[in-house]
Parts: sequence; C-alpha cells; structure tokens
Amino acid sequence: MNRLSVCIITLNEEGNLSRALDSLKEIADEIVVVDCGSTDRTAEIAREHGAAWFERSWTNFADQKNYAAECASADWVFSMDADEELSSPLQTSLLAWKKHTPEHCVYEASRKTFYLGAWIEHSGWYPDFQRRLYRRDEAEFSGIVHESLRYGGKVGRLSGDLLHYTVRSFEEHEAKVERYTTLAAQQMFAEGKRKWKSAMWFATPWSWFQNFVLRGGFMDGYRGALIAKMAARAVHLKYAKLGKLVRATRGGSDEAAS
Repeated sequence: MNRLSVCIITLNEEGNLSRALDSLKEIADEIVVVDCGSTDRTAEIAREHGAAWFERSWTNFADQKNYAAECASADWVFSMDADEELSSPLQTSLLAWKKHTPEHCVYEASRKTFYLGAWIEHSGWYPDFQRRLYRRDEAEFSGIVHESLRYGGKVGRLSGDLLHYTVRSFEEHEAKVERYTTLAAQQMFAEGKRKWKSAMWFATPWSWFQNFVLRGGFMDGYRGALIAKMAARAVHLKYAKLGKLVRATRGGSDEAAS
C-alpha cells in the first residue's frame, strides 16, 4: 500500500477548505496544510480534519507548494488547492493506485472547473490536465505564476476529475486576472523578455479566437464568451504590464520594445 501525503496551501480559505478535506477522508494518510497568514477559520477547519498545520510567509505558489512537500512524511505527495475537490471517480482511481507498485514518478488528472454556476466543458478549460501526484524526491514545482511540476520523464494519468471551484462572480474573475497578469509580467521580465508591443496587439485577438472558436467556447454559452473575453484581456494586460516594466528600466523609452 502506497502511503500518500496530501499537501494544500492556504490563505483565508474557510469557504472552501472543508469541501476539499472531506473529499480526502478515504484517500490521505496525512494532510499537510501550509498557511501564509489566514485571519479567518482556516486553521480551525484544518485541525478539525486532522491536518498538520504549518505557517510560512508568502513568496510564490511554487515555493509554498515545495515547502509543503518538504513538510510531508510520505514519499508520495498529492498537491491540491483549497478550492478543489476530488470527484468520486478520482477517489476510486487514487485508491486503486495506492494498492499497486507505481509505474511512474508523476501522475496527472483532468481538472473540471465550476464557473458562474455551471461546469465548463470546453473553452480550453476542460480537460485541463494537471500534474498533481508525484514522488517528492523526483519532481518539484516551478514558476511564479501558473506553477507546474518540473519533471522530464513519462507521466502517468489518473481517471476521474479534480473539481475546481474557481470563481464565484465576474468581479472575482476580473480581480484574479489583474493579480495573475501582474505576476506573469514580472516573471517574463525576470526571464529577460523585452518585446511586448506586437505580442500585445496580435496575441490578444488570437487568444479570443482560440478559446471561443477553436476550443469550443461557444458551446459553453455566455460563460464561454466571458472566458474568451477574459483570456484575451489577460494576454493584453500581461504584455502591457511587461511594457511598463521595460519602459521603467529604459527611462520611458519605447526603443526596441516592439
């Protein structure tokens, strides 16, 4: 039987955490929660469910998740966000996995998102395969924003969906896009990227076309239209913010910034 630690990072997640932890009852041999300063009932809820509680000042998503893995006692880790939940088929898949010698060091699962009152089936949001189950001595998270497991080998796949309750209102979606595009621009700048003008103007409409047309967003109705609109806005914003960083280092000059 493979022993499994489930790791979750939190900040004021009292509205989500119970749902996530309830879905782990038959799966997790250990639950590790790493918090970066919650002021609500997050700690109380975690302890009520028997989770090991750790606190760490915020740096970025990858650092927090890697620290959570370091706090785990099992060799195998399932990384989960507080606004996610294991579906019944995914629970069954994980229980079956625990009973056999693993064939891979990293496994992925499809993630399905609940957006403004409905499950999204297209729009590039589903199936959204996420690498979440891994040997902590073989892989680690990297990336300031949209962090992912860094691993060069073959990846296995689990059956069932990881259910994601991401956005409860359009205003929340707008705020999330603002926050993530700031981080994305900072990451691009740190990686040495300096060209932003052409990407901002050409990649923006292409993003909308990809999500609404090529990825079937129109089949998700008005929600698909909103997703395509916000995806395009995110592209525009991250390059505009990159441009602002570039101009700041050049004293406001746009030279060679196209």
